[in-house]
Amino acid sequence: MTLTPEIIAILMLDGLFLFFSSIAFVLSLKLYWYWDSDATSLLQYRLEKESYLVGLIIKYIFMLKVPLFLFFIYTCDTLSGIITGAMCAAGVVNSVDFGLFLLLFKLLNLYLFGFWLLLHVRDVESELQPYIRQKSLFFGIAFFFFVAEIVLEILFFTSLNISKIVSCCGTLFSASTQSSLSFLFLMENWMIVSFFYASFVLMLVGFMVKNSAVYLFSNLLFLFFAIVSLILFFSTYVYELPTHHCPFCLLQSDYYGVGYFLYATLFLGTFYGICGVVISTLTQGFILRAMRLSIFFNSVYVLIVSAYVVVYFLKNGVWL
Repeated sequence: MTLTPEIIAILMLDGLFLFFSSIAFVLSLKLYWYWDSDATSLLQYRLEKESYLVGLIIKYIFMLKVPLFLFFIYTCDTLSGIITGAMCAAGVVNSVDFGLFLLLFKLLNLYLFGFWLLLHVRDVESELQPYIRQKSLFFGIAFFFFVAEIVLEILFFTSLNISKIVSCCGTLFSASTQSSLSFLFLMENWMIVSFFYASFVLMLVGFMVKNSAVYLFSNLLFLFFAIVSLILFFSTYVYELPTHHCPFCLLQSDYYGVGYFLYATLFLGTFYGICGVVISTLTQGFILRAMRLSIFFNSVYVLIVSAYVVVYFLKNGVWL
């Protein structure tokens, strides 16, 4: 096990998160089983105070999870300097068998906690808190995903071996048979990019006709093809190298940390497009605002990645 100040900070926060989220989990179960907005009993009075505490705990966990996710990537990036073969965070994450699953759990939990927060905002707008049982049940389910993330993160850092030779990002994100992501490179670039822009156009159509089902489906497609097209196609124009496909190197200062902005806009755009529409369906409101926010952030993402391609062509007169 390798301990650095960054790892110690993350593990300490994991411990705090686990403690407070466990409290929120127990209280959420009580709220789900015993909440009755029509009751005037002492129990109901206590539950109302406990619902406020649950909301406070989960809000602060989510507020810390967003920067902590970026800090996790930063920590992995710094560890690449002491792990043989790793050139960036990609090599460190892949040095442990379940590193990719940990990353997926982190991303999933950002969406889950954000979804809960949107539902919470809608709930507290009314004095009756009509969605208290729904959001309590939802957190009761999301809690297990959160615990899985924390357990995987602890196992991840305890399993790191600095003497182990790992693959660099150039090998991981390539068509090499040794790469766990080599299957992505079996797809043609033009096909992936076409699906990327087609999903965005479908999203615009869903927005114009105000069809929530089409809009939700198009956002799911857009999220998938945005990530795949970034790895296979758009990243090469950021690096100006046809063989460099690493999505982690976009976060480095050599490229002005453009990855942070790209991933933030992609997350916000798809978050409002997916979670916002689902919340709107459940609560009968908020849908237009959610769609507008989603369109704005997704459009910014599309414009930026497209600009890299256009600018490169204008400067060099060729495509990569």
